[in-house]
Amino acid sequence: MADFGRYPIGEQDYASLRDRDSIYIDKTRYIEKIIMSGSKYYFLARPRRFGKSLFLSTLRYFFEGRRELYKGLYIDSVDWGWEAYPVLRLDLNTEKYYEEGLLDVAIDNLFSKWENLYDVELKAGSVSSRFHNIIEAAHRKTGKQVVILVDEYDKPLVGNINDDRLFEHFRTKLASLYSNFKSSADHIRLVFMTGVSRFSKLSIFSDLNNLDDITFENEYADICGITEGELKANLSEGVDALSKEYGLAVKEVYNLLKKNYDGYRFAEKGSEIYNPWSLLNCLSKREIGNYWNMTGMPTIIAEALKGMDADIEAVLNMECDKRRLLGLDLKNLEPLALLYQTGYLTIKDYDREMGLYTLGIPNLEVKQGLFDVLLPYYVKVRSSNVSDIVIQMSSSLRRGQPDNFMKNMQTYFAGIPYQLKMDNENNFHNAFYILMTILGYNTEAEASTSDGRIDLLIKTENYIYIIELKFDGSAEQAIRQIEEKGYARPFLCDSRKVFMIGANFSSKTRSIKDWQICSKENALP
Repeated sequence: MADFGRYPIGEQDYASLRDRDSIYIDKTRYIEKIIMSGSKYYFLARPRRFGKSLFLSTLRYFFEGRRELYKGLYIDSVDWGWEAYPVLRLDLNTEKYYEEGLLDVAIDNLFSKWENLYDVELKAGSVSSRFHNIIEAAHRKTGKQVVILVDEYDKPLVGNINDDRLFEHFRTKLASLYSNFKSSADHIRLVFMTGVSRFSKLSIFSDLNNLDDITFENEYADICGITEGELKANLSEGVDALSKEYGLAVKEVYNLLKKNYDGYRFAEKGSEIYNPWSLLNCLSKREIGNYWNMTGMPTIIAEALKGMDADIEAVLNMECDKRRLLGLDLKNLEPLALLYQTGYLTIKDYDREMGLYTLGIPNLEVKQGLFDVLLPYYVKVRSSNVSDIVIQMSSSLRRGQPDNFMKNMQTYFAGIPYQLKMDNENNFHNAFYILMTILGYNTEAEASTSDGRIDLLIKTENYIYIIELKFDGSAEQAIRQIEEKGYARPFLCDSRKVFMIGANFSSKTRSIKDWQICSKENALP
């Protein structure tokens, strides 16, 4: 039975959460960092469903002086006057901006409420002027500078990343709105903006030369999400219930949770972070499932990727510097920044000497989400057929049936649309690698041996598959290379059975033409 009462799934209002005595992971130490740092303008980017809205709500009630809501939390022990400030929360996450007027309606509703609250006498026509008058009036009426919280500042932009006209319309509107953060600086105590992406061409970032972007900062790495320590300190009761439901030891349940929902990292020295939406849903429903994928924007990502000539294999195993992750430019979209900022890639390691981040897929749940995003980019068949093919391929690998696996792989490649470039060996390898990665197996591309590189190395619990791919060659050539290079030698002492597969792709038929399979016992002398 699901237990929704204690788990604040989707709860974005901090006061409601505390009133219901729901579980709350204490993040209030970050409020102290913010108020003590001396900065006025903050920006934080995190993937969707990571608790950004809840943190903004926590800030809101703190600056409204609602001390009773923080009893027993870290911030209650801080020397703070708890005076009330006027707080303007601009929440852009409430609408889907599929036409021009919807942003105007959302803003007008908020502005009208604030104009009445703070006795704004002159209601100017432009969005920028109205916002300036509201900020000034709130300061004048209360005698306190204004706190401005912007939730999902980029929602109208992210939703229209594939529509140049709407994107530019909303960009212009938002830039005009946010320009008040600089022009109204004398009336502002704090601005805190959150979003999924950091758009490099949005003028707000260039106008605010004192913007404190904490997205990559080590000291703010854990501001959203749940760390391993926070999981064990706050949610152990739910883990115990899940262990009983599955009949597993508690240690095994922690391993399952880690495999499925952990693995995010947002800074050089940051902890590994659990996705809070998925983790809380899992513990509430007592079921390991794909929760984050069901709330996302896979269609938007897929459409954007279609317009890029991307080497997906390279992107999923990339080293890069921070500059490539910082900004999205609609006129020159890069798959790396897009996949990182939307949460499909995360930081796995950092080389301080070289200044390079190693990126990777965070966890199994996200990997399965990538299946939904990327597979339609390569195959145009009915989704039900795709699912059947994938299930059959996975079953064949698990059972040690390489011929059945290759037959299903042949069907998979037969669905590749002609619009997709398959005119060289790299693209063939790329498509093969994408599917195997998304299947969730321990897959290594270009795995090194002493005599060369294996095209694909797949390891399951009971089997090892060495796959050599040829483009307009022959399966015999591929098998011969495996034998001559001794690709199977490193696994001779492995208890698992080794299968060697040579496969040949025909550019003429745009499918796998033939293949040969040998096992460890009959392939090597």
